[in-house]
Amino acid sequence: MNLLKPIQSLALALLGVSTLATPTAFAQTNYPNKPINFIVPYGAGGGSDARSRQIAQKMSVILKQPIIVDNKPGAGGNIGTEFIARSAPDGYTIGMGNFAPMAVNKTLFGNLRYDPETDLLPIVLIEKGPLVLVVNPKSPYKTVKEIVDAAKAKPGVLTYSSGGIGGSHQLSAELFKQAAGIDMIHVPYKSGSAGLTDLMADNVTMMFDQMYSAMPSIKGDKLRAIAITSKKRSPLLPNVPTFAEAGYPKVEVLNWQGLIAPKGTPKAIIDKLNAAANEALKDPQLRELMLSQGNEIGGGTPADFAALIKSESAKWSTVVKTANIKPE
Repeated sequence: MNLLKPIQSLALALLGVSTLATPTAFAQTNYPNKPINFIVPYGAGGGSDARSRQIAQKMSVILKQPIIVDNKPGAGGNIGTEFIARSAPDGYTIGMGNFAPMAVNKTLFGNLRYDPETDLLPIVLIEKGPLVLVVNPKSPYKTVKEIVDAAKAKPGVLTYSSGGIGGSHQLSAELFKQAAGIDMIHVPYKSGSAGLTDLMADNVTMMFDQMYSAMPSIKGDKLRAIAITSKKRSPLLPNVPTFAEAGYPKVEVLNWQGLIAPKGTPKAIIDKLNAAANEALKDPQLRELMLSQGNEIGGGTPADFAALIKSESAKWSTVVKTANIKPE
């Protein structure tokens, strides 16, 4: 019996497996060895765009490769998020996964061409930021109770502005309406800044706005802050109560965003990106900027971010269905 041939065949087979596995393994261990595309699903100049550019710059230094930010706005963040989902899962296309396209739009639109749960992988949470309920300084309302009492006395008369259907502005107000058992009229605008401008012109009653956006007007006495949607008071607004303090603990809203990648991206690459982002979030300059805007600094594992997305999706699915919110 010739034992040499089976041994030779086995050696060749093992060599073939090794040869096939080597390019993939090398690509992962050598990652990144070329520029990375960073997709932002919103337009240039907004909060998500600014933070994406800041985190991309820090991560590019850590990873020793350029990270190129590319804005793909439209359809409430769906166009850019779908682009990420449909990209090659090789770590060279990543992006910012935002509150609405990751946790709201699946219920709101019903016919997304991507599934946040199955087509995308979380990398790391970047930040969470509360919203603040604001009114015009001329408004008679100074507390949450006064707003609730007025809304119950005159159902469907009070109005609130937003930056459009299905965003955190509207959803915060709808959550408040459901918790307080009141009826108010939604007045959507093309942007949050437009809604805020009309509030300062005294054309609407109130607005839930992100802290970083509302703070300059609050400090300039162009807006009056009524309550904040975080669990604890903000050090930036120490005299403004939380909704929990006002008797509505369910009105807790944090507008968040974090890094995501296409499904199928190797775990080794996800872990390397996660480590780079966590290191970037330790940068003193970036931390000071985020905290000065009233945001909570993110970080943690991909599993941590996945758990947040799952819980937020369940929460806002109920709010959207209860309010019967329909896309524009």
